[in-house]
Amino acid sequence: MVNSNLRQNKQIPPKLELSPKMKIYLNGEPREVPEHLTLSELLEWLKLPADRVAVERNREIAARSTWAETLIRPDDRLEVVHFVGGGAEAGGRRQEPEFRS
Repeated sequence: MVNSNLRQNKQIPPKLELSPKMKIYLNGEPREVPEHLTLSELLEWLKLPADRVAVERNREIAARSTWAETLIRPDDRLEVVHFVGGGAEAGGRRQEPEFRS
């Protein structure tokens, strides 16, 4: 589950593989993640492109400029919305970009 995903990502420092886990809620679902992660590190751990997401932490939008300093705490409720670009023609009309969580 989480451990196997972590081991497969060779970009994650070994210290995270061995670190204790904590429970957070990610997009409404309980999830175990390594302790002591910042929002930036969490996105990297989840393999999400930081330039294409918005993050809400405990019902507040997290400014991108604070991600590297914002530590995730047990039971934090995070919503990560991933931007999906549009532009492809569909039925002669331009598709609008959409957000998915």
